[in-house]
This record gives sequence, structure tokens and C-alpha cells, in this order.
Amino acid sequence: PSSSAEIPTVDYTLLASPGSGETELQKLHSACKNWGIFQVVNHGMSPEVMEKLRGEIEEFYELPLEEKMKYGGDGEGYGGGRVRANGIRDWGDRLYITTNPVHLRRPNLLPQLPSSLRDNLETYIQTLKTLASGLLGSMEEALEMEANEMAAKMDDGLQSVAIIYYPPCPQPELVLGFTPHSDATCITILSQVNGVGGLQAKTRDGSWVPVNILPNALVVLVGDILEVFSNGLYESAEHRVTVNPDKERISMAFFVNPKLEAEIGPAASLVMKNPPCRFKTISTEQYFNNFFGRVLDRKTNLEALKIDN
Repeated sequence: PSSSAEIPTVDYTLLASPGSGETELQKLHSACKNWGIFQVVNHGMSPEVMEKLRGEIEEFYELPLEEKMKYGGDGEGYGGGRVRANGIRDWGDRLYITTNPVHLRRPNLLPQLPSSLRDNLETYIQTLKTLASGLLGSMEEALEMEANEMAAKMDDGLQSVAIIYYPPCPQPELVLGFTPHSDATCITILSQVNGVGGLQAKTRDGSWVPVNILPNALVVLVGDILEVFSNGLYESAEHRVTVNPDKERISMAFFVNPKLEAEIGPAASLVMKNPPCRFKTISTEQYFNNFFGRVLDRKTNLEALKIDN
């Protein structure tokens, strides 16, 4: 991919339909291998619900600080930007909520949100849960893994949503909306809620390109866990967010991970076909403990799991 290139687009309806799915499956495979990021259209998320969510999220972020702080919490809930590696501050407030498995949901978060925000958010979560499951099934097929080799680890896995509000920033050179990093997830699904851009992806040749998102499209990122599962065939995408001097930007990220008791390691079927084994195997719980113990910076999380062949 060159620095003027557009990230690939996958049509989910075509991907999921018998017969016409083969070319789309190749597109998906090539996007995950060569980019680690793609946009998906015809994904089943209604533009009307997204439009309602946009208004409700804007209203939520306009609440007085003490109202929003009712949703504050330790690592979850409402909070401001963080200082990252090299002292640059992330610019933005976030509301972070664990959504799956359902018994891990915190009673002071989703159930307590204003009712229409809660209902539309629930629709969004359920639609993306279905989409994620379909995409992972297609990836498993494209990688020619054993049937269910990845799905068994992902079924009823850890999922969460982050709603991030970036206010306009008068001195954009002093902050990054979000520091360069790859996601620790299996996949992440992003939506640009109010249509203001700022997401950039690092191409395989090391240049940064703006991600120009089609209207109503969702962006899918290959995360570090998928890179491990695929034994390095799919590479996670480094990405960052730049802030806007004039406009606020709202984005939502849906994080899709294995269940806590699953092991994260290269799929045996792929190691057999394409040795050597490139990553260690580790429990999901240990993996996230390691991740949260590090400063978010580029692909350091993944480097720790690499086997030096």
C-alpha cells in the first residue's frame, strides 16, 4: 500500500452470501494480510440507529462533569485522556463499558445510562456482536484453519465498547487524539459517529495514511491476538488519531476478544502448514494482565510474545 492509497472495502452482505462470497473472501484475506485494516459496508447496523446514537452521545458529553462522574470507575466507566509514552497526552474523554459476558457488566454503567442512549447502545452492541462473529468465521475460512479452531475460543468472549469524545483542540501539535498503537484485541470495530475524520493507519511501508471512511461504513482493525492466532499471516494495524482544531470528533470502538479461560497462541493447523511457530501461547487472563501493565506504545505488547526463530 502506498501513502496515497485508500484502505480496502469489504461488502459484508456479499461476504455472507453463498456463491458470491468467494471474491469477497479473497478481498477480506488480502486486506487482513496487506493492511490489517479495512472498512465494511452493508454490515447490518442501521444508519437511523447510528444517527440517534450520535445525538444521545453528544447529549451525554454535554452533561455537567459531576453527572458524568457518576459513571466513573476504576479502569471502567467515564474518564479523561491519559499521558502516554514520551509524555504526550491523549486528547479526549471516554466512556468504557464491558458488555460481554453479560455477568461481567457493571450495574452502575449500562443499566444506569439515560434510557434511549442505553437502548440504542444495546442495539449497536448486539448488531456488532453478530457482525464480529460473522467476520471471524470468514477469517477462519480464509486462513484455512480447522473449522471452529478460532471460533471456539471467541464464543461468548470478552467484549467491550468505548465511546470517545475528542473536543476541538486549539494546539493540535501538542497532543495526539490517541497515541500510535496496535490494538491488544482479536479485532476492533470502529465507527466515526459524527463523521469527523482523524484516524490514520500505518501502511506496511511505514508511512501514515488518513483513513477516509465511506458514509455509514464501519472500520475493522486486525488486533494483536488475531496476528498471534494466524501465526503472523495477518498483521495487526498500527493506528493513531489526530485531533481537529475546529471540530469535535466522536468515535466508538467495539473490542472483540477471546474468553478469559481460552489460550492465546498460534492455531495448530496453521503452524503445521506454515512452520515455524512464531508466538508463545499464554492464557487470555495473563495476556491482558501483561497488556495493562505496559505503557500503550506501538506494538510492544505483541513483541513480548514473539519467539525468536
